[in-house]
Amino acid sequence: MRRILAISDIHGELELFEELLVKVNYDAAQDQLFLLGDYVDRGPAVSGVLNLVSELRTQGARVLLGNHEAIMLRACRSGQMQPWQHWVGLCGGEATLASYGYQLADFDEAIQQNTLPDFIQSLPKLEEHLQLLETFELYIELDDAIFVHGGVVPDLTLEETDPLRLLWIREEFHHGYHGEKTVIFGHTPTYRLHQDPTNYSVYMGDNRIIGIDGGAVFGGQLHALEWPSCQVISVQKPTSTP
Repeated sequence: MRRILAISDIHGELELFEELLVKVNYDAAQDQLFLLGDYVDRGPAVSGVLNLVSELRTQGARVLLGNHEAIMLRACRSGQMQPWQHWVGLCGGEATLASYGYQLADFDEAIQQNTLPDFIQSLPKLEEHLQLLETFELYIELDDAIFVHGGVVPDLTLEETDPLRLLWIREEFHHGYHGEKTVIFGHTPTYRLHQDPTNYSVYMGDNRIIGIDGGAVFGGQLHALEWPSCQVISVQKPTSTP
């Protein structure tokens, strides 16, 4: 039986991502890798992360959309100022652009001329990655488990659910899910689920939910969960010493 490995919320932390793949001894020919979203924003190497995600998918990984990818797509495709300002100002989009070698000022003229989507389409690597994001899946359902970025809506089938809710849902899912299948998800840093600001370990809920967003970009951990054994392999940045 092939190992299933799930990783979520990389947020531009390319070195940690590469380190984790080595630590789990990932073999694309032997393992099934599920990536659960939020590759972009906040971290230092988003472009490199997406290059690796694209390569891994070519080798057989299944790749899900996260809410940060949805935010980025809306900001870059809509041509509207509010989504753009929300992305670059609040969601870490400025770090994403920097990973492609751009500063916010590089987009001022396009914003003023109301040609932002056209301008972005002229930037080859960024446009390539936006097209990549547009192909990502929303969830993976197995006989015994569901893999998703944010969670599932209790008492609704996946087919009935608004796709955005799969990316954004939090407390309603955390407290209200009582389905038969285990749900493995990211999106909510596990210290919030543990209600302990120092605890970034994987969250194993009593109601068959498993949160694996270890808050790596905030100084926490990047986790790989092996299914169905629930073995956890983790990496984190070295602690700096004075």
